[in-house]
Amino acid sequence: MELLQLHYFLKVAKLEHITKAAQELRIAQPALSKTIARLEADLGVPLFDRKGRNIRLNSFGRVYLKKVEKALMLLEEGRREVEDLAEMERGRVFLATTTHKCFSDVIASFISLHPDVKLQISQASEKEKVQQLQNGEIDFCITFPPIEQKGIEGLSFLTEKILLAVPHTHRFANRRNIDLREVADDPFICIKKGNPFRGMTDEFCQKAGFTPNIICEVDEHSAVGHFLRMGIGIAFMPETLIEKIETSFNLVHIDNPVCKRTYQIAWLEGRYMSVAERKFREFFAKSFTEQK
Repeated sequence: MELLQLHYFLKVAKLEHITKAAQELRIAQPALSKTIARLEADLGVPLFDRKGRNIRLNSFGRVYLKKVEKALMLLEEGRREVEDLAEMERGRVFLATTTHKCFSDVIASFISLHPDVKLQISQASEKEKVQQLQNGEIDFCITFPPIEQKGIEGLSFLTEKILLAVPHTHRFANRRNIDLREVADDPFICIKKGNPFRGMTDEFCQKAGFTPNIICEVDEHSAVGHFLRMGIGIAFMPETLIEKIETSFNLVHIDNPVCKRTYQIAWLEGRYMSVAERKFREFFAKSFTEQK
């Protein structure tokens, strides 16, 4: 059994397509097929079910895939650890967020203070972040609500209030605090369904005893601000985004129910963490501790 066989098997197992796998690996299809066949011969069992040109992982293949993924990840971590010890690694940190605007000021400060660290940021859904952590594709993700899943560790670094934004002409424009039930019949401007912020605000309304009357759905909070200025409805607004949005509307605190959200920076449990990654995690946590 060779390391190259494992890399080839992993690619075929992920794609379940010999031709596509060969193209991505940039090798000839017959050579790839022979490599997989030799691996199966070494193991003494078939790893795929073959029907014509179709290929699917069988029960042996699924079990073996889990072990191969872990083995290759450990080998990669070992390589990085050795490079760190030999002071050969030039810092790299891979981070995923739901939006590129998420704590961009803190991230920019880190880049400015650590120009030697290469920080690569990608945008991903909450589900994608978990998968990317587990696959070793990213080092950290910024998420809310905190990920509660075995094998993933995290540090909660910020809890913010969720306020109610209302147009200047709204009957509660001069109120400081309200009970959410008081706006049960008002038209709401909301983030689209499927976004974790939307799920959270729907839950707030449910706790207050009503389903929001949604008049408009948008992709981002900046768009929410636009429709608020038009005066067509009211909206939930995160405290940390207020300064980043032109506030031509009024903000009201919600006394009941408690409307807050907690952010977490998460990483894979037990995974080797490079010097650059440790620097980033410590800087990120410290930035918010000092703000309290």
